[in-house]
Amino acid sequence: MKTIKLMGSTALSVLLALGPVAAQVTSLGAPEGQVNIVAWPGYIERGETDATFDWVTKFEAASGCKVNVKTANTSDEMVALMNEGGFDLVTASGDASLRLVAGKRVQPINIDLIPSWSTVDERLKTASWHTVGGVHYGVPYMWGPNVLMYNTEVFKEAPTSWNVVFEEMTLPDGQSNKGRVQAYDGPIHVADAAQYLMFHKPDLGITSPYELNDAQYAAALDLLRVQRTLTSRYWHDAFIQMDDFKNEGVVASGSWPFQVNLLKAEGQPIASTIPQEGATGWADTTMMHVDAANPTCSYLWMEHSLSSNLQSDLAVWFGANPSVPAACTDGRGMLDAAGCTANGLDDFEKIRFWTTPVSNCSQGDGACVPYYRWVSDYIGVIGGR
Repeated sequence: MKTIKLMGSTALSVLLALGPVAAQVTSLGAPEGQVNIVAWPGYIERGETDATFDWVTKFEAASGCKVNVKTANTSDEMVALMNEGGFDLVTASGDASLRLVAGKRVQPINIDLIPSWSTVDERLKTASWHTVGGVHYGVPYMWGPNVLMYNTEVFKEAPTSWNVVFEEMTLPDGQSNKGRVQAYDGPIHVADAAQYLMFHKPDLGITSPYELNDAQYAAALDLLRVQRTLTSRYWHDAFIQMDDFKNEGVVASGSWPFQVNLLKAEGQPIASTIPQEGATGWADTTMMHVDAANPTCSYLWMEHSLSSNLQSDLAVWFGANPSVPAACTDGRGMLDAAGCTANGLDDFEKIRFWTTPVSNCSQGDGACVPYYRWVSDYIGVIGGR
């Protein structure tokens, strides 16, 4: 699979036609006593779900900063919360991070105030989803693929294609997949349909699932309308999805390694795979609100977020990959080299990471369907239109 260009230079310049760059923190003062973070489920654990996984309690004791977390289930929800204000940090995926930069909702990060910056994976330090014009707008946190989760009692062997969630068929247990699969409740799922079409309909000429002309976009929507007839639920809450696999007869869906790991830990007949078409994925960045009320605690948390034992344990907990490669081998946490390999550390170039679609892109005449249409049209698909 070829490495994708996340955004054409023209598209990026249009999206990020910013005015003056916001002021950057130059020094840290006394800790303010708290830090308020918008985060994906499972990203900031204090042992409440599983006592083994806690990277908050010791930080609070050492820093004097109480960690308050607001869970968000989609990138759009994260953007909305950061637009509202009242938060210091967000663990933003690539389909939110550049929107936050363009909207001037986040501020540049002073990497000189983050001693562990030197330990960050070189592939992430200047990644386009948090670095604009040479300015860093975040600290890499965690990355990984969107996997196909499936029930091993139905699929004795791993499915080789995403067709099990996109096309009506009889599954290996002799029953239809209709009403037994799910899809992600977010407009970025259009990219999953586009990626599927890249493999199965190359004549469409799709070069990136985030850069779609009108014909390519229409084909993706048509595929999603077929999927609508099969879907029992559009999921966005990880725990509700897990309950659906346990109790509601759902047997296949796009998912995160987080759900897979928890269900397997419960002894459920669950596994995951990346089918032949490949996978979209997420590379998440801790970004700081332009009006953060607690900048010192925010910087202390961003430094803590790069600690090898947090990176290691979070990678094990979420089934993801650390932004600090040493976390795979230094033995300070639960992760080891085999675990990093299993989580796909070597597959970085194969993942088409989430990014925000824009109207001007690199292919053809530069005209692509903008994200606002993804939002409105996907609502229509979910509603049966």
